[in-house]
Amino acid sequence: MAPLWPFVLAAASGILAIGMPHSRSPALHHLTKQLLQTYRKEVRPVHNWTQATTVYLDVSVHAVLDVDTQNQKLKTSIWYREVWDDEFLSWNSSMFDEIREISLPLSAIWAPDIIINEYVDIERSPDLPYVYVNSSGTIKHSKPIQVVSACNLETYAFPFDVQNCSLTFSSILHTVEDVDLAFLRSTEDITHDQKAFLNDSEWELLSVSSTYSILQNSAGDFAQIQFNVVIRRHPLVYVVSLLIPSIFLMLVDLGSFYLPPTCQARILFKTSVLVGYTVFRVNMSDEVPRSAGSTPLIGVFFTVCMAFLVLSLSKSILLVKFLYDERCSQQEQTLLCLRGDMDTNQRQMDPGAQLAGVTESPVCQEDQAPSGTLKEVWSQLRSISSYFQTQDQVDRQELGWLALLERFDRLLFQSYLIVLGLYAVTLCSLWVSWSG
Repeated sequence: MAPLWPFVLAAASGILAIGMPHSRSPALHHLTKQLLQTYRKEVRPVHNWTQATTVYLDVSVHAVLDVDTQNQKLKTSIWYREVWDDEFLSWNSSMFDEIREISLPLSAIWAPDIIINEYVDIERSPDLPYVYVNSSGTIKHSKPIQVVSACNLETYAFPFDVQNCSLTFSSILHTVEDVDLAFLRSTEDITHDQKAFLNDSEWELLSVSSTYSILQNSAGDFAQIQFNVVIRRHPLVYVVSLLIPSIFLMLVDLGSFYLPPTCQARILFKTSVLVGYTVFRVNMSDEVPRSAGSTPLIGVFFTVCMAFLVLSLSKSILLVKFLYDERCSQQEQTLLCLRGDMDTNQRQMDPGAQLAGVTESPVCQEDQAPSGTLKEVWSQLRSISSYFQTQDQVDRQELGWLALLERFDRLLFQSYLIVLGLYAVTLCSLWVSWSG
């Protein structure tokens, strides 16, 4: 008989191993059936209706998916958790094979009507249809959510901008006497929780501060919890692709002021710089965020520099055109003066005297010839003298206009330096405030 005992023990252990799941499965089925058989999900799960149901909330920001400054919308991926007590879903674990926690379908039990007030669009989020319920009646509901919320996005300090967007959770129907809200974790832990955030995106999570408040309106007092998500942009890619090239372009335009004002090459140079400004502006419009409420500071400075460039170019064109017209008019006046003197000399010769001179003796003609020649020389000298006087007057006018142009150029140059200095100082201060 001794050799048979090992086989008997092995058979008994196999029977027990097979029988254990069958004995636990009926207990779980019986527990679920007992909990949901008389459960009414339309009624708030409290025995005393004057007692409020407290819902504990927690939020963890997982990623910033999109920042739409034109439509003032922020798209984030968060992990949302809520916990509340259901007095109708508690049991004695010793009566049900020490089962302390089960999962139930969310559609079969009462759930709080918590919404996000800033919610503006529906995004695809995984649907988790089950919740965990422990023996004391505590329900734990967790789910990931892609939230598209309205946010006041400021782009003035781009690319050193810091955005502060809020997510406000509150009950849509129940007042604070029925449904109250509370924090699942301490506010300090929520503020500095960055473990789940993905830092490889364009944005960096700074903090998630949270506050509890009661909203009072005509329908009653509603409890609400507000999570302020503070994010800031990584500016390095924009510094390399936008800020540094814009500063180089401004410095090149600044160097054009050292060319002579009347030089036509200056007009060609400034025209080329203006084309460069235009091309850079078109490329920059695809990267700079657009917002109806605020304009990025880099766009404002760039527009001011373009205005200075157009003003300087227009001034150079008008000056060259004015000097050219002045010289042409003075040359025409000189030619008219010479022609007038020649006509006057011809009119001074009397036809009667010429006829009489034909019959006069050669001696008289020889006496009159030197006097006519002297008169012609004198008239030519007067014409030359008037020409040089006119030319001196033109030169003095040109010198006056050039002096005025140099003062105007000096004023533009100083204004350009001031704008460029303000631009650099502002960018540096924004960078310091961003890093701080």
